[in-house]
Amino acid sequence: MRPIVVDLFAGAGGMSLGFEQAGFDVVAAVEIDPVHAAVHAFNFPNCAVLCRDVTTVSAADIRNAAGIGARKVDVVVGGAPCQGFSMIGKRALDDPRNRLVAEFVRIVRDLDASYFVFENVKGLTLGSHRALLEELIDALRDRYDVQLPWKVLNAAEYGVPQNRERLILMGAKRGLKLPDYPAPICRPAGTPAGATALPQGPSCLDALGDLPDADKYQALWATDELRLTGKDWKEPSAYGREMRSLSNDSWHFAHPRKWTPNYLTSSLRTEHTDISKRRFLSAEQGRVEPISRLFKLPPSGVSNTLRAGTDAARGAFTSPRPIHYQHARLITVREMARLHGFPDWFRLHQTKWHGARQIGNAVPAPLARAVGAALITAMNIQPHAPEKAINLGDPALLRMDMSAAAEYFDVPVSIGRRDRKSGARKRRQHDIEAQMTLGVPGE
Repeated sequence: MRPIVVDLFAGAGGMSLGFEQAGFDVVAAVEIDPVHAAVHAFNFPNCAVLCRDVTTVSAADIRNAAGIGARKVDVVVGGAPCQGFSMIGKRALDDPRNRLVAEFVRIVRDLDASYFVFENVKGLTLGSHRALLEELIDALRDRYDVQLPWKVLNAAEYGVPQNRERLILMGAKRGLKLPDYPAPICRPAGTPAGATALPQGPSCLDALGDLPDADKYQALWATDELRLTGKDWKEPSAYGREMRSLSNDSWHFAHPRKWTPNYLTSSLRTEHTDISKRRFLSAEQGRVEPISRLFKLPPSGVSNTLRAGTDAARGAFTSPRPIHYQHARLITVREMARLHGFPDWFRLHQTKWHGARQIGNAVPAPLARAVGAALITAMNIQPHAPEKAINLGDPALLRMDMSAAAEYFDVPVSIGRRDRKSGARKRRQHDIEAQMTLGVPGE
């Protein structure tokens, strides 16, 4: 029997996928955003998705939804959104802005999980934010041993063609073996070998080189998916072969999915002016284009950190997608997914806004897989690959707007609606400002 995981603040499922690939079964996922929850339900049809505010979810709710009864929960994972600021004279965990971090602690304890993995932005380790991290560790220590010092891991050192640093905090219930942090398996593409003997990781060219150019297909103005023939695809790299699941090893220890390999998905086209196209073509690879402030991918290097943009409650501003290293356009959502380690069978919401946000909010699956494998080792389990392929969910889940997704899960629309009719000029200005702030390599 495979060990089981509960994923809190699950989003579209980056941690879920990585842990499944490491040999776990994800039995429950908690996610407040109905659109994200719907996408998770599509990709993980055997997982119970609780589309709820985590503050309203009990351990019993999770057990009942997952149908696991009193079975031991092996791991709880999650990346709670937090502000990370202490109020003068008060504990950071008591700050209402950080309540979701406290909820993570509550559910870990109430489920009596054997292990936990808390992930978050690197910024939580810096300055005044550090108080929250220290209090989180103290809150868990009455029952759990925490692997210290905590580490910030870069996904580019675990087989991801993207520079993305995440805080990883791991712990084990007292008396159980603590997991060790996974050692890097490669050096980021484009960096010199230096003193390390590690091989070079995948590059942007490795990730995207075999994908058809979305701009060649008129149909992709109206739909994000298109059935192609084998002739439309170029010869893939080793990384590209894994993304296309062209061998049994591509699935690692995850359940194989039944899917159509020659479908190009998450590839809605983006309209650019001729002026923008000329700027994109003339921009230097591996640098920020000076007018748009967008990063242009280097074919032999890695992407900058892919961002999520802002949610509907804060104005629904699109994430600053990088410029393609070859084509005069921004990369598609599928190309973002490739740079994040999401295989081609893994689907995102059909819109660029939701799809890009789901990727930007996710932990890259290969990084999550490395962390999951470290826990498998600590648990002294020999992972095994399931042989039977499972169906993906209903494709309608990928097309639901906020209202439809909320109705599907029978929850109120608690997240602000996106206003498409007003403030267009203001949104464009905000996009430019956000890109100037966020579209910088290495951040």
